[in-house]
Amino acid sequence: MKLNRHAILPAIRANLPAAKTAMHEPIYRWMATLAGLMVIGVSAALVVFIRGLGVTNLTDLVPWGLWISIDLSAIALAAGAFSVSAIAYVMRRKEFRPVAKTAVYVGFVGYSIAMMMLLLDIGRPDRFWHGFVFWNIHSPLWEVTMCVGLYFTVLMLEVLPIVGHWHEVEHRFPLLSLRLTSLHKLTPYLAVVGLILSTLHQSSLGLTYGKLIARPIWNRPWPMAINFYVSAIVGGIALVTFISLLSARLSSRARVDQALLDKLAHGVGWAVLFLLTLRWWDLMSMPVEYVPGKTEALYILTRGRLAFNFWGLEIALGMLLPAIILLVPGLRRVPRLRLLALALIVVGVIAFRWNTNLVGQLVVFGTVPGSDVPLFTHYTPSLIEILTGVGVIAYGLLAITFGVRYLNVIDHGEVVEAPAEASVPAAMIPSSSR
Repeated sequence: MKLNRHAILPAIRANLPAAKTAMHEPIYRWMATLAGLMVIGVSAALVVFIRGLGVTNLTDLVPWGLWISIDLSAIALAAGAFSVSAIAYVMRRKEFRPVAKTAVYVGFVGYSIAMMMLLLDIGRPDRFWHGFVFWNIHSPLWEVTMCVGLYFTVLMLEVLPIVGHWHEVEHRFPLLSLRLTSLHKLTPYLAVVGLILSTLHQSSLGLTYGKLIARPIWNRPWPMAINFYVSAIVGGIALVTFISLLSARLSSRARVDQALLDKLAHGVGWAVLFLLTLRWWDLMSMPVEYVPGKTEALYILTRGRLAFNFWGLEIALGMLLPAIILLVPGLRRVPRLRLLALALIVVGVIAFRWNTNLVGQLVVFGTVPGSDVPLFTHYTPSLIEILTGVGVIAYGLLAITFGVRYLNVIDHGEVVEAPAEASVPAAMIPSSSR
């Protein structure tokens, strides 16, 4: 059939304004900005791969810097995947299964962020597979490597059904969509495996630090393991709840059960109060007499350069204030306060990982045998470290945005109306999303 270009061209011209208007929607500008930051991050990463770790400010005295802090934070905040899945499938609380879908997707994004950071940090990315082949069963870090790799595989299997439900896959590859969605029947079993693997490596991350005798402030194996594990659960569930609530305010594509999320927020309030108790007990149980290296590091943490991060971001804003907001019903049911509390918990967990990672490296001992005189170090991330870190974080935000908009990762089915004081005013929802 011969096409009539005189009839087609006017139709194309008529649709151009609508297309241009759609591309100028806030969501597209947001995604374009994140894509631009990713390009910058990839460019900086290529510099690292070509020139090596010499372009960073990492040294033999401070080998774990910004990248490892991002890695630790991403793994902690991805813990909502195993936490919510355990509630939904292991404890058989079926009402939480829609939230588990969101948690699994966020967990997958978080672990992919962590693995990207590790790929940069190990210095020889071509040897990333060595830990899986050359086993060192006496190393907690080897156990972390194995569990992270295996759990990332579990997360991929849990995310594949979500991809299978994407309308593009359903329409263009119906057979593939059917096979991917059929994997959903494995979810209860994957939830159990994920719980075991996550429990092992989340606690072993803290144990890895706690076994390092040469860094006295870290050398407390069980408190470090427990703090890492509990903070991961608290931060992971808080992030999933925050993303769900925020997405519902910004996009009509996200449908949430406000009453269900209120339950999660209430539980997070008690959990963060428990975490605050653990952190305070850990701090108070340290010896009051002088211990070379530990006393100096404790001073840096509580009264030195990290004091604001510790007392302000981690303790006051990251734990105490959110616990008050989430445990007082009148405050928790105010949408903005609830969002603020959940966001502050996420910030607090990040501050905890940053403080813990850095404080043990700011005080070291000399190489003279028998020397117990501590030396003070300094670390500031280089521009290359910052650009690559921003690029990887931009990837995470873009992946979550894509999941909310196109993969329907936040859909609680039949939406339950929230109480009047917790409802979202229509004026706060962007007109482009109504």
